[in-house]
Amino acid sequence: MKSLVREPEIDGRVSVGAHTYGLNAQTVLLFKDSDRVHVGKYCSFAHGVKVIASGEHNYSAVANFPFYAHYLSRGAEKDTFSKGEVWIGNDVWIGASAIILSGVKIGDGAVIGAGAVVTKDVPPYAIVGGVPANIIKYRFSPEIIEKLLEIKWWDWDTEFLKAHIDDLYLNVDEFLRKVQLHFPSSNDSTPVQLRDTGK
Repeated sequence: MKSLVREPEIDGRVSVGAHTYGLNAQTVLLFKDSDRVHVGKYCSFAHGVKVIASGEHNYSAVANFPFYAHYLSRGAEKDTFSKGEVWIGNDVWIGASAIILSGVKIGDGAVIGAGAVVTKDVPPYAIVGGVPANIIKYRFSPEIIEKLLEIKWWDWDTEFLKAHIDDLYLNVDEFLRKVQLHFPSSNDSTPVQLRDTGK
């Protein structure tokens, strides 16, 4: 579907993995030359999501007002700061109007609830929500999460994935039964083969 094709590169400070969609120039707020946002493959951004690469305010100072930008035309460099680069993993779903602040790392397969404000790291396959966002639950058991992180289906060849789309909609236990969990080496990125279990 053409509507699921990711936007062109937004800015040199933003890297976006293949097949990610919903991300555009209005999604990522960049204030400094040093700002960096990294987004993995197959991520889904709903309407109104904001990734704030810096722009953190120093509320311990006397004034909240951005005097440098307003009176001295020095922009956000002096008035705000960043807690670090933003890293969003692969196959992450981010619900409508969620906000992701600087310095956050979101693990593969995570789900960010609509309207959540993410201020801290989100583990792989966690579902978070609220203000600030907290873990509601995990999508799968620790054992299954470990296996999915080993498989890394998002690194499979696109044509290979297209040929096995139905398998990606299976119950996770059945999916894992159909996957040959064997790599020649830990650095091998060759797609693992799916096989029919006959069940």
